[in-house]
Amino acid sequence: MKKIIILIVSIAGLAGLGWYISTLFANKGKSDTQLIEFKIKDVSSIDKLIITDKNLYSFEVQKKNGTWVDKDGNCIVPENVDNILDAIRNIEFKGYLPDKSHANYNKMMSAQNIKVEIFENGEWSKTWYIGPPAPDHYGQIMLLDTRELGKSTHPVLMKVKGLNGFLGPRFFADPRLWSCTDVFLIPMEKINRVDIKFNIEKARSFSVTKKGSKLKVYQQGKELQNVDPKMIFSYLQNYKKIHYNLRNFELSKKQVDSLKRTTPFAEIKIKLTNGKTTKLRCFRARAAANDVVAGQEVINSDIDKFWCQLPSGELVKCQYFVFNPLLLGHIYFPMDQRKFTTMDGISLKDPTPNAENK
Repeated sequence: MKKIIILIVSIAGLAGLGWYISTLFANKGKSDTQLIEFKIKDVSSIDKLIITDKNLYSFEVQKKNGTWVDKDGNCIVPENVDNILDAIRNIEFKGYLPDKSHANYNKMMSAQNIKVEIFENGEWSKTWYIGPPAPDHYGQIMLLDTRELGKSTHPVLMKVKGLNGFLGPRFFADPRLWSCTDVFLIPMEKINRVDIKFNIEKARSFSVTKKGSKLKVYQQGKELQNVDPKMIFSYLQNYKKIHYNLRNFELSKKQVDSLKRTTPFAEIKIKLTNGKTTKLRCFRARAAANDVVAGQEVINSDIDKFWCQLPSGELVKCQYFVFNPLLLGHIYFPMDQRKFTTMDGISLKDPTPNAENK
């Protein structure tokens, strides 16, 4: 009888131990699954993102009335948000890291990581910690913090579906990369007058005036005859969407001030029907390499990009092919080109001083 009781107790103990172990593994499996669930399927619920880079610089974007803006309500590049939301929607688990590497990667990620705080419907939902690329460069080492389970103790390998690479470059906190790049977003009907002034090749200077249905074009103050009104409309339509290429990542404040003191090769002045005026100053940019002629270095101008001083005073990099439709009047109008000294007046070199390296 005593043996039977011992047997029953032993069986019960084993059953209890089995239940405990199975429960432990079930809970562990659930926790592991949730702590690799970086994905949010319905990104429409996301209304705020805070990105903090490895230098502890932060940038915050918010969705207000369906439009993404920065925390002060300023315009941002929408494609940047789209790229982030695409990653959040399509991120997937790639694999676990070897146990022996956890300590090293935890140390590495505590020193350098990109922190991405994700908010849904006004409340914090998840935080991604984005570490270095995966060893094979197909994916990213990441760590997850959630409202329900807290912060994971071990990083894992994640990747974005359909992306053969790493996702770190999508997340940055530099405000210069976030701000909108628009220079002109002016409908034709709001334009009253455009003046394009060339300071070196003065013969290329021209003006366009629009007063009601009366349209006129002038070259150096002299009215041009036989101008096709359709070409004037075509020219003015160009101001509907003009963007710069990059904010200034190259020149120091001293170099910027020096460049602004030189003579711009061209100036664009627009007067609107409401009386407001906008003016841009265009400066040559140095090419990456110069020529050597007769033992002397010849400073070359960049044939693709130039510097532009915005009305705010900020200096930005612009592309000629974007601005040429504004600057090259002879494309649209019967201008006298006999005094032109270059093929297009823009992409070739001229004696305009260049002060970038002064």
